[in-house]
Formats: sequence, structure tokens, C-alpha cells
Amino acid sequence: MKARLRTVRLDLAEPLRISRSTMTSRDAIWLAVEHDGVTGHGEAVTSVYYGLGTASLERLLGAAGAGLARFPDPESALEALWAGELSGRGAPPAVTAAVEAALLDLVGRRAGRPVHRLLGAVRPPVAATARTIGITSLARAAAQARALTASGFGILKVKAGSSDPEDDVERVRVVRDAAPRARLLLDPNGAWTAARSEALLPRFADLGVEAVEQPLAPGDPEALAALAERAPLPVIADEDAVSLADVRRLAGRVQGVNVKLAKCGGVRAALRIAEVLDGSGTALMLGCLTASSLGLAPAVHLADRARWADLDGHLLLARDPWSGIGGEDGFVRASDRPGLGVEEVGADEDVA
Repeated sequence: MKARLRTVRLDLAEPLRISRSTMTSRDAIWLAVEHDGVTGHGEAVTSVYYGLGTASLERLLGAAGAGLARFPDPESALEALWAGELSGRGAPPAVTAAVEAALLDLVGRRAGRPVHRLLGAVRPPVAATARTIGITSLARAAAQARALTASGFGILKVKAGSSDPEDDVERVRVVRDAAPRARLLLDPNGAWTAARSEALLPRFADLGVEAVEQPLAPGDPEALAALAERAPLPVIADEDAVSLADVRRLAGRVQGVNVKLAKCGGVRAALRIAEVLDGSGTALMLGCLTASSLGLAPAVHLADRARWADLDGHLLLARDPWSGIGGEDGFVRASDRPGLGVEEVGADEDVA
């Protein structure tokens, strides 16, 4: 097998402000793995929060790609990856997830089967996805809510964590007024104290917010679990639920866990987390980083297993360089095309 890398800049359609930062773009590193004339692709994106820079991702993905040369075929390489024998010791989960995606894409293309069938599903998953509204002006938030619901989005995720908590409350209020039938999720990205959370969450519950993600700063899962026990709406762990061990600690103690493939290490790791959550009373949420359709596609093949799908990262881009999972109407869809089912825009199908 031969591997190659390509780095591209993904610009957002407009700046996305959350409690800890404002993002306008990020780099994506594409891993292409070729065997017997067939190519599979995976993507990793940079993230300041997770300490993933462009140079480090290029180095780590380059080393992982070079390591594939010792395997006779992608099927054996995928088995080795799942057995923990392929990724270098200490490789970030995002690197493992990108290598796994490229191998799944390649294995599926060689077999003529989509990834969801490789994972045991019969029908292509379809899921309503949340669409994010960042920390923005009240007028802009209301306009976005009206436009998104008119396009078919039934779930809106509102970012919170402004220096003035009343700003967060008013933003949710105007979104609720502009989209009275939408399901609302709230995400402060760990910006609140326990005291502020306890003061604010009843007000958000009164506005019809369905659930809140990671209201507390990560690092104290016991405090998050304690808040979830008394909160008037479901609490979903995100930054406090990275590894399988984290999820085991919180299963049954919070109402949801946000699983991002780049955070947990890929599809197989996400399925193991889903097994831990099954029957615990804690529901699965599938989330994402801002990425292209290539980066989102592996999670879309799992989307029907989640109570909440927040798979809109590709929809935040000024231009998505890949296509194949939809989402513009509020629903992401896996296809029955072989592999991940995505194609590079403007490229021949063989290349994509």
C-alpha cells in the first residue's frame, strides 16, 4: 500500500465564536491510501483545543501512512489498527481516526460495500442533525434561526458562555421566538461554574431547551455528574468524556455523552463507547469538529445509533471540497456507494 498526504485550508463561511475562542478557518490533512489501483481517503483537522497543529498532524499521519507499507492489504492493516498494533504509541485519537477512515473507505471500495454495511447495518443511516448558532448578536441569531428552520433544520444548537450570562439567555429567547417548533440544544463549552449553571439552567429549561452540553469547565467529572443529578434538563458530557475510561466513569450519571471520532479515536472506539452506554440511562450524541464531508462521513455511517446528531461541521464551511453526506436540508445521509460514499468536488470518482 502507498500513502500520500495533502494539506488544505478550510475557511468558514463566517467566524464561529464560542466561549473560549473565535474560529475563521482550520487546516485539513487528507490521507490517501492506495492499493491495487483503488484509493481510500481519511481526514484530520487542526485543533488548538486538542493541541493538534498542522505540522504535527502532517508528521504523525505521514508516519502512520508509511507504516501501512508493511501490510499486504488494507483488510489486514485495518485489523491491526483495531487490535492496537498499527498506531504509534501515544498517537492522538484524531490520527487514529483518520487512518481508520482511509482504511475503511479503501476496504469498502474494494468490496463494493458502504462502510455502514461493513459495520453491520443494513440500511444507509439518515439522521436529523443539529445546526450551530454561535455567540453572535441577537438579530443575527434570530435571522439564522429563521433561515435554518425554513431550510428544514429541526434542531438548533446555540452556543453560550458570554461574559454576561443575560446575553446567553436573550440569545436563546430570540432563537426560540424565531423558531418556535425547533428543538434547542445549548453548549457553553465549559464556560460556567456550578453556581452559575444552577442559576441559569432553570431559565433555559423554561425556554424549552432540550439539553445542555458540558456547562462546567472540564477536569472535574464528579462535579458534572452531581450537576446532572439535580439539573432541570439533561446534561451531556463533552470535554469531560474523551476516553472509554471517561465514559465508563460517567455512564448512568449524566444524561448524554458527546462522542466525536477525532476525540475518541474513530469508528471502532465510538462503537465500544456505545456498548458501554447501552442500558446505562446515558444516551449517545454524535458530534464533530468543523471539517469537510470527508471528515464527517465516518460518523454519518453511525448516525442512526445516536439520540442526538450534531454533524454540521461541513455546513459551516465557505466551500466544502467533498460531497456525499448532504445536510443542507437538516438531514445527513450515508449512501449505498462503496466505502465512505464521498467524492472530492471536481475530481474524478476514482480519485475521490
